Amino acid sequence: MIEWRENRTWRNIRVGLKSLMLHKLRSFLTVLGVVFGVSSVIAMLSVGEGAGAQAMEQIRQLGAQNIIIDSIKPIDEERSGSTAGRLIDYGIRYEDVQRIVETFETVHRLVPVKTLRQDGRLRTREMELRLVGTTHEWFDLVQRPVLAGRVLSAEDNRRAANPVVLTEHGARRLLAGAHTIGEILRIGGHHYEVIGIIQSADEEADGRTPDARVDAYIPIETARHRYGDISVRIQAGSREIERVELHQLIIQLDRIEDVEPTAAGLEAMFAQRPSSQTDYRIRVPLALLRQAEATQRTFNIVLGSIAGISLLVGGIGIMNIMLASVTERTREIGIRRAIGARRRQIIAQFLVETAALSTLGGIIGLAFGFATPLLITFFTGMPTIITVWSLVLALGISMGIGILFGIYPAMRAAQLDPITALRHE
Repeated sequence: MIEWRENRTWRNIRVGLKSLMLHKLRSFLTVLGVVFGVSSVIAMLSVGEGAGAQAMEQIRQLGAQNIIIDSIKPIDEERSGSTAGRLIDYGIRYEDVQRIVETFETVHRLVPVKTLRQDGRLRTREMELRLVGTTHEWFDLVQRPVLAGRVLSAEDNRRAANPVVLTEHGARRLLAGAHTIGEILRIGGHHYEVIGIIQSADEEADGRTPDARVDAYIPIETARHRYGDISVRIQAGSREIERVELHQLIIQLDRIEDVEPTAAGLEAMFAQRPSSQTDYRIRVPLALLRQAEATQRTFNIVLGSIAGISLLVGGIGIMNIMLASVTERTREIGIRRAIGARRRQIIAQFLVETAALSTLGGIIGLAFGFATPLLITFFTGMPTIITVWSLVLALGISMGIGILFGIYPAMRAAQLDPITALRHE
């Protein structure tokens, strides 16, 4: 009995495949709709995964246990046109650092950052650098691979020495490399010894990371001693004088559970300062990470839905072809019914055909869907990530849609009256 059923199943499969091979061009065009649908689902999901992963990696580089406080010029000062020639005093104070250390027991370490723009000159090459005064712990919190030499040490800061660490991008523009370690770089009238080169920040970071592509790092005590807290900028014939003690604080906490409560406490502490204007910004990478993950999920759903429409169109194409096939093969169906074929056998035959079309289209679509993201990355540089679940999802949906859209034509074929079918011309 079991062997007879197996033989009947294989017979239905052979009949179904033989029917498809009788109309090769029509079958190929039907499969093509499924191919494009499956490949578009995989390609769009891989683009969404790549973009989301890139954004989240930039946020993770800030550290899920970190809190970043930036000094920002008050909005009223930005909008005012009367700042020329007068001193604008804003931002993070040294006393704020002391208050944070004394108030919050959850703080593991705190890294102060002082930045300014200076012209750098190495031999005959010259360019504007973002000079960053900080401590050796900065390189622990914002990790960048060391390409040559070394980074700042605790001893450098204690001695208020004159070492400088360059980023890869800035070093290339200055024609510096591993051979430059130990040479003298002139920055804003002072001389520094190049001790190391680290990897640059991502070009797409767009200010989301604490570092920039043309950074030059020196000990913060050296920056305070040589450049002070007052800077003068001359633009369009006007002079703007600013006093900023610290431009940034990077705070690392003991536990990730302390991040959001500590951020709320810092917000309250800074709000109580005597300044009547908001001259700071608190960034919490953990909150940004959660928001990015939620955005990526939404993005994937939207892209998947758009690509799923292509699969739906492919399914409609299968139904259309199978309905036409039922009409063409009415007499054949009548003969089969007349010689004893049951309705479930007719249904099985047509479902075999739709399943074969959708499965073949799905398999070919997987190949195209796997290749498309690689081509996108190769030609545009846009990161793409092909996940296993997107491959399984696309193939599963294509097979499901093929069978789903094949049920109605199969039922319609099975319900034909044998006598009427035999009279059909």
